[in-house]
Amino acid sequence: MTAAPSDNVSDSVASIAPRDKAEILAQALPYIRKFHGKTIVIKYGGNAMTDPALQQDFAEDVVLLKLVGMNPVVVHGGGPQIEDALAKIGKKGTFIQGMRVTDAETMEVVEWVLAGQVQQDIVGLINVAGGKAVGLTGRDGGLIRAKKLVMTDRDDPSKIHDVGQVGEIESIDPSVVTALQDDQFIPVISPLGFGADNENYNINADVVAGKLAEVLRAEKLMMLTNTPGVLDKSGQLLTDLSAREIDELFADGTISGGMLPKIQSALDAAKNGVNTVHIIDGRVPHAMLLEVLTEQAFGTMIRSR
Repeated sequence: MTAAPSDNVSDSVASIAPRDKAEILAQALPYIRKFHGKTIVIKYGGNAMTDPALQQDFAEDVVLLKLVGMNPVVVHGGGPQIEDALAKIGKKGTFIQGMRVTDAETMEVVEWVLAGQVQQDIVGLINVAGGKAVGLTGRDGGLIRAKKLVMTDRDDPSKIHDVGQVGEIESIDPSVVTALQDDQFIPVISPLGFGADNENYNINADVVAGKLAEVLRAEKLMMLTNTPGVLDKSGQLLTDLSAREIDELFADGTISGGMLPKIQSALDAAKNGVNTVHIIDGRVPHAMLLEVLTEQAFGTMIRSR
């Protein structure tokens, strides 16, 4: 499914009768009550980050969730933007088991793109939509401490891959995030951490979102993707997965590539206190609102049992 043009969406909303609009709002009330005061961590990526109409939808959704009493926290990726920036300097990104290999030159590009261009674009979108967003990296308030990731080959445990300045999270101190939430700000977090010797690390955004959701004891973790959710080998959407079923999908190769860290992070979060984890289709306009405020599901729910 692709995003509908924003003017078409506006036309369809305008055509709804006032009585029907009131009924829609009334049906959302139980969900607003249920999730009032709860933290929702959102991994923002994919087409939702690059399509102008979907960018606006995302910003409006985040602001509305905040205005009705929820506490959204945004963790963003930036893969396409990083690829574009690397191409400008004649460099092509490489990946091992879903992780970007990050040498020193690539690390400079990653920092500039994530903490500069992408983060500030998201902050601006949310602020224009009526919210109060503040950008953070892992350095701010000592948010994300990391160490160099030691990546073992999935098929040969005796083999180690060197992926450069890719970080593994050692600890998360959420105090700066909770302080911003208490002051009614919306945190927008770039997945960059720092080490014991002040070195910089690029960390997979799905991993950061998952660990942050655990530490914040989030009610929901929502991961926006470019797919309808997790698909089986025949391309059918799997709407509800248990830990055992996910292990089987790993083993038979159904889940591979860039989906590996995403699904693993989702599963870890579900096992460690996050109430529900959803991998949703970010190409659907207002997919987050539909997920939070209606019975309609747009993707795959991960559960620990």
